Amino acid sequence: MAHLTSNFFARDTIEVARDLIGTLLVVGPCEGRIVETEAYTTDAASHSVMRPNKSEIMRKTFGHVYVYFIYGMYYCLNFTTDRGGAGAVLIRAAEPTKGLTLMEERRGVNEVKKLANGPGRLCQAFGLDLSFNGERIGRRIKVKTGKTPPEIVSSKRIGISRATHLEWRFYEQGSAFVSR
Repeated sequence: MAHLTSNFFARDTIEVARDLIGTLLVVGPCEGRIVETEAYTTDAASHSVMRPNKSEIMRKTFGHVYVYFIYGMYYCLNFTTDRGGAGAVLIRAAEPTKGLTLMEERRGVNEVKKLANGPGRLCQAFGLDLSFNGERIGRRIKVKTGKTPPEIVSSKRIGISRATHLEWRFYEQGSAFVSR
C-alpha cells in the first residue's frame, strides 16, 4: 500500500473527504481504516470562518495535520486540504486494524467497535494531541491507500448548528465502526 502524498490533499476538500474513506490511518504501532469523515471549507460551521486566528493552517496549508481541543476534554484530528483555499477534513471514525491492545489501554475499553468510533475516541485511541498540530502528513501520522474501495454514503454533518444543510459527511455504508 502506498502512502498518500501532499498532492492527494491539494485537491477539493469534499473530494478528499470522500476519497479518505477506506484509507489507512497509521500512527506508531496503531492503524485503522478510515470509515467516516466530514468536510469543512468556508461554510459557516468551518473553523476558517468561526475561528480564523486559530485555524490559519486551514487557509495556508494542504497535507498537514490540524488538531484542536474541544469541550475542554477531546482532541479532533483533521487533515488540511485544497491548494487554492481554506479546507480541512475531520476524521470522525476508524475501524482499528493494528495496535488494538494499546488502543484498548488508552481508551479503557475492550470493545473494538468503541475504540475509534467518534473524533474524540479516535484521537484518544491513536494517542493524538496538540503536539501533532501543524505537522506534515507522512511524518508521525501516515495515510496509506486501502485495499478495496468501499461503498460510500453522504449525509449532513453531525454536532454542528451552522450550515446544517450541507451533506459533507461521508461514511462507509454498513460499517459498524461509524460514530452514529
